[in-house]
Amino acid sequence: MTALIANTLDERPARRRIGRPSKIAFLFIAPYLFFFVIFRIIPALSAIALSFGSYSISGKIDFVGIENYQRLFADPLFWNALGVTALYTAVAVPGSVIFSLFMAQLANRSIRGMRVYRTLFFLPVVTSLVAAGLVWRWILSDNGPANWFVGLFGVPPIPWLTSGDTVVQSLAIVGIWGGFGYFMLIILAGLLAIPAEFDEAAKVDGANAWQRYWHVTLPQLRPTLLVVVILSFIGSFQVFDLIYVMTSGGPVRSSYSLVFFLYDQGFHYFDFGFASAAGVILFLITFGVSAIQRRLFGDNQS
Repeated sequence: MTALIANTLDERPARRRIGRPSKIAFLFIAPYLFFFVIFRIIPALSAIALSFGSYSISGKIDFVGIENYQRLFADPLFWNALGVTALYTAVAVPGSVIFSLFMAQLANRSIRGMRVYRTLFFLPVVTSLVAAGLVWRWILSDNGPANWFVGLFGVPPIPWLTSGDTVVQSLAIVGIWGGFGYFMLIILAGLLAIPAEFDEAAKVDGANAWQRYWHVTLPQLRPTLLVVVILSFIGSFQVFDLIYVMTSGGPVRSSYSLVFFLYDQGFHYFDFGFASAAGVILFLITFGVSAIQRRLFGDNQS
């Protein structure tokens, strides 16, 4: 018993030493947690509550149950917006991952001036998408530089933003351009974290460059690529600013995304309950698909 008491007394200073840094760390993150709760958690919970109500200009909220969700699933405009968003995502996500991976491989080379190139590659990320959207709208206009360039090869002018058959793909290309620098840095960090011994061991075993890349580099990049896929998917489903600046949802709602639908219902028609229901569905879709991706591609990471 005496020994047990002595051991307990000896552990007290250690516990205090362990607990004190934890309290100091909490003090540092407390401001972030405060603003995260105020500007993220509370608005999200309020939106969920509002999706079950009808909001009037006077500020009064009447509980309507699941009526907003019933209206939402019966609205063909919602399904059109969901289809447009799905098409944009189907083009933007694979394109972002493949292009970012390719650019990360280029940025991983040891050549003179590579830091300058990496900075140039990252410039679209820090460029305002509104300003970039205006420039790209001019580039992709009927008489813009894009059609002038394809005309050099005898290709007739392409209605990049004025045809329902090409507008979503054109917007996805601009979206890939705007985000590849950020994803490139994430993949580049993953490439730099791969031990060089793995590649050297495969080279000793007789593997060529492609075999080393396919069987050594890509498996080691699996967790990094999963992060890129999830972030790209979430960003694609939330696309709004490019569409608002470049097409305003047109032509004939061919680029009318889910977030644009939410914005239209909330700030154009002031149907905030209906718009909140659309926002909840958007959250459930992004959360669900991200969880599925994590489940399918995130297991057995090495």
